[in-house]
Amino acid sequence: SRRHKLYREELNLTSPAAPLPLRPEASWLQFHLGISRDGLYPRSSPTVNKLLRDMQDFTTISADYSQDEKALLGACDCSQIVKPSGVHLKLVLRFQDFGKAMFKPMRQKRDEETPEDFFYFVDFQRHNAEIAAFHLDRILDFRRVPPTVGRLINVTKEILEVTKNEILQSVFFVSPASNVCFFAKCPYMCKTEYAVCGNPHLLEGSLSAFLPSLNLAPRLSIPNPWIRSYSFDGKEEWEVNPLYCNTVREIYPYSNGNRLLNIVDMAIFDFLIGNMDRHHYEMFTKFGDDGFLLHLDNARGFGRHSHDETSILAPLSQCCIIKRTTLLRLQLLAEPEYQLSDVMRESLLQDRLAPVLTEPHLLALDRRLQLILKAVRKCIDTYGEAKVVANDTTQPEAPASDRVKLTT
Repeated sequence: SRRHKLYREELNLTSPAAPLPLRPEASWLQFHLGISRDGLYPRSSPTVNKLLRDMQDFTTISADYSQDEKALLGACDCSQIVKPSGVHLKLVLRFQDFGKAMFKPMRQKRDEETPEDFFYFVDFQRHNAEIAAFHLDRILDFRRVPPTVGRLINVTKEILEVTKNEILQSVFFVSPASNVCFFAKCPYMCKTEYAVCGNPHLLEGSLSAFLPSLNLAPRLSIPNPWIRSYSFDGKEEWEVNPLYCNTVREIYPYSNGNRLLNIVDMAIFDFLIGNMDRHHYEMFTKFGDDGFLLHLDNARGFGRHSHDETSILAPLSQCCIIKRTTLLRLQLLAEPEYQLSDVMRESLLQDRLAPVLTEPHLLALDRRLQLILKAVRKCIDTYGEAKVVANDTTQPEAPASDRVKLTT
C-alpha cells in the first residue's frame, strides 16, 4: 500500500469521476433483458453491437480480481459460481452505467502454437480465443457465448489507478524494460515470471460481458458427461467404452428432452475451436431442463491449428444424434459461397484487435467442419437419417387462447 501510494503521488494519478446513474437504455441492461430460452440475445440484435462498442470505448471506473481468484484467497465463497484454478490471470473491470466485463490479458502471441507436450489443463488462456469463440458462436447461430470484444487497456490508468483492492495493487511492478506489469495472487504460477506487461502501459486483452447476477438469474454448474481426466495418467469411461452414450441416455436429464442434443452442439463448437477443457457447463435454471447451455470460458481454444482433436466429437460420434437446425447451418457453411473461414474472417475484421486469428486457424475451421459432416454421414449410413437427425425446426402449436388472439 505504501509503494502504491508513492507510485500514485509520483505519477500524479487522480481519482476517476463518479459513475453515471443507471439508464434504462444502457446496453448492459438491454443485453440482460434480451436473454430468452432461445439464447443470450436475439438474431441481428442491435443491442449486442452497441454493447461491444461500449466495452471498447467506456472508461474503466474500477478493477478487481474475479471471483475464482477471490475464492483462492479466501475472500469469498464462490463455489457456486466457478471452480477456481488460479493458473490464469483475469480481472473484473467495471464501466459507467454499471457495466461489468471480464478482462483476460494477452498471454500468447497469435502465431504461437501450444507445444505438443502441453496437457490441456496446463495450457495458457488466450484472449484472442475468447474473441474468436464469440464470433464463431454467433455465426453458428447458437448465441450461447456472452458478447466479447478486444481492447487495448492502459494497465496504469485503467487498472492500477482505479482498483481499491490492496492485494491487486501490491502485484504491480515496473520491469527492467520500463514496462508496467502485474501478476496474480494464487498458490502456484503466480510470480513475476508469469506476469503480464504493458508496452509500456498498453496491454491488449479480451472483454466478455457479464451475465446477470446469480440473485437475479440463478445458474447451475453441471459436470460434462464427457469430462476429461485432469491428471497425468488414467482415462474416463467414455474414452475406453464406445457404447458409453447408452449409459448416458439412461440418466436423467439426458434420458429425454434436448439436453443431449445441446451437449452435441457444445461438442461441435468445442471441436471447431479445439477446446478440450469443457469440464462443466452452465445453464439458467429459469428455462428448465431444456434450456440452452452456456458456452463460457473458451480461452483454451485455438491453441493448435495443425491438430484436430477428434476425441472432442465423442458425444456426436458415440450418440449419433444432431439437431436439424445445427446440421443445416453446418452444411451451409461448407458451401463455397458461405465458407466458414471466409465468414469468420469477415466477422473478425469488426474487432479492433484484428486480425484476431492467423490464417492457419481460419483454414483449420474448414477442415474441421468437413470432419464433423463426415461423422454425421457415417452415423446416417449406420442408423438412418430419421434416427440421427432430430427435427427441431417444427414450431410448437400455440395455445387455443393465443390462437384466438392471433386471428382476431
